Amino acid sequence: MPAAVRRLPSAPGVYRFRDAAGKVLYIGRATSLRARVASYWSDLRDRPRLRRMVPLVAAVEAVVCDSVHEAAWLERNLLRRRKPRWNRARDGQESTVHIGLDDGPHAPGLRILYSPKPGCFGPYLGGARARNAVSALHRIRPLAYTGARLTGAERDMAAARGVTPADRDALASSIRAILEREPDELDRARNDLIALREKASANLSFELAAEIHEELEALDWIVSPQRTATLEPAELRAAGFTDGILVLLRVRAGRLDEWTQRPSTPVLARRYLTATPPQWRAFAERAAELASRLQHE
Repeated sequence: MPAAVRRLPSAPGVYRFRDAAGKVLYIGRATSLRARVASYWSDLRDRPRLRRMVPLVAAVEAVVCDSVHEAAWLERNLLRRRKPRWNRARDGQESTVHIGLDDGPHAPGLRILYSPKPGCFGPYLGGARARNAVSALHRIRPLAYTGARLTGAERDMAAARGVTPADRDALASSIRAILEREPDELDRARNDLIALREKASANLSFELAAEIHEELEALDWIVSPQRTATLEPAELRAAGFTDGILVLLRVRAGRLDEWTQRPSTPVLARRYLTATPPQWRAFAERAAELASRLQHE
């Protein structure tokens, strides 16, 4: 096992293996970088393809992400840009979806969208997770029952949930704040779901409790911090520099899809650092610090 593996953090991120010639062999993502990368030097009898790759690994590189969702996006973006030989898939395992919020009187509610529309939220990876998150929001913020065209059964459900058309604006505002990751609304949403899960467990409705738990995890997935894929068609470069290692990141059409690192001097690095947008400096600096630690310690 390369010594660098033990210096990886137990944090989510994306890792990359290179051979002795510097060629990228494989790109992957991890919930815990240290545990995931170390697993390649354990028992791989059920993964013969990777077992053949591991002896070729001469260097390990990694970028720490702010969430597993962000790591999933970064892995997908990098693979779509350039797929190394030992990766099987280019697009990752999850589909790309968006969430639309309709706060009009006729058919208010949330919709899963497979193409972005004005005012929608996302993008998100994982259609199943997004649908579960929508179910979670409907469970605690029943906007769909405030419409003007409810069926008889829907009116009965609205009465049971204690909502009327007069609640539509407040419910839509709360949902919008949740999807925009406003901390107070997020805390309230999580607490509401946890209370419902605990009530179901207390009533011995364990299947319902498990369903709500899955919805809570899905909501956490879609609202977790991530900047590597956005709806804005941003074009930018970001850089971080630590102990002679320069990390360069490039965003194209709102996707962070290029990550390079190389030796540099402070003088040469300065022009890249000066041009880095303020909102990307911490991310890029963290990447450079890890790159330096993996190479120098």
